[in-house]
Parts: sequence; C-alpha cells; structure tokens
Amino acid sequence: MIALLLLAAAFQDTASLDRTVSAFTGRPLGAEGGARTPIDTRLRLAACPTVALSWRTEAHDAVVVSCAGPDWRIYVPVNMPVGAAAARVQPAAYAKPIKVDPVIRRGDPVVIEAGSTGFAISREGVALADAQPGARFLVRVDDARQPVQAVAVADGRATLPGWGE
Repeated sequence: MIALLLLAAAFQDTASLDRTVSAFTGRPLGAEGGARTPIDTRLRLAACPTVALSWRTEAHDAVVVSCAGPDWRIYVPVNMPVGAAAARVQPAAYAKPIKVDPVIRRGDPVVIEAGSTGFAISREGVALADAQPGARFLVRVDDARQPVQAVAVADGRATLPGWGE
C-alpha cells in the first residue's frame, strides 16, 4: 500500500493541470476559449513543483504547459469559435512582425512585487530566462528550493501571476 502511494506521488496530477489551464484561459473546460477536453489521465508526467503556462501562438489556439525541472511540455488545445483563428491572425502576406525587446534578460537581478491596498510584498531573485513585458518566466530566489514563476513588468521588475495582470 505504501509503495502505491509513493508511486502516485511521483506523477503530476492532471486534474490540477486542468484547473491551472482553466485559470490561465479564464474559461472553464469545454467552454469557448477554454480547454477542449481534460488532459489525458494516462499521462505519466514527472511531478513538477512549478509549471509555466503560455499561449502556443498569437491565435490562442492552444496552451503550452511546461516544467523546467524535470523537463517536460504538453500542449492543451483550446475551443475556438468557427473562423476565430482566421479573424485573429492576419494572413502572412499582410502581417507586420512586431519586435518587442525583453525587459528582463537571463541572469538579471529581479524584484518580484505583489500587493493590494494595505498589503505589499517583494522578493529579490535572478531571472532564469529572457522575458518581454507581460510574459511569464522563472526567477531563482535564494532561500527557495524551487524557482518562482513571475510576470515581467519593466526592467528588473516583475509581479506574481494574478497580481497586476
């Protein structure tokens, strides 16, 4: 019995990933703009302390769920209204690439801030990746065992996901 419990703890809980994807998209599972289906429970992903989420493309047609350590990545398709992908993305012949330089570069010192009226916290750390404004990235904080996920705000400044997005 103990061996079964240890084996179950070694894998990532796909139901929690479903909830995380729903929070990221702002839509429930199966709804327009939300994940099409639940993540396959047969997947045996190594347990990840901090997952990172991003859109696969500007069309927001899939969510990329990834883990830096252990290294894995899955793509979760999103329900799109008929014709929505074509309406959101310009044809390649007319698309003008927009280059946004990162405000945070790998190795930069970063201050992570979060708060509301009467409450504020901040932590210092080191960026583990480049990040454009609004992009999520990982920050190594000295006294934390695992990196912290943050959202780039400006040069050397970030916030926690859900605060100020």
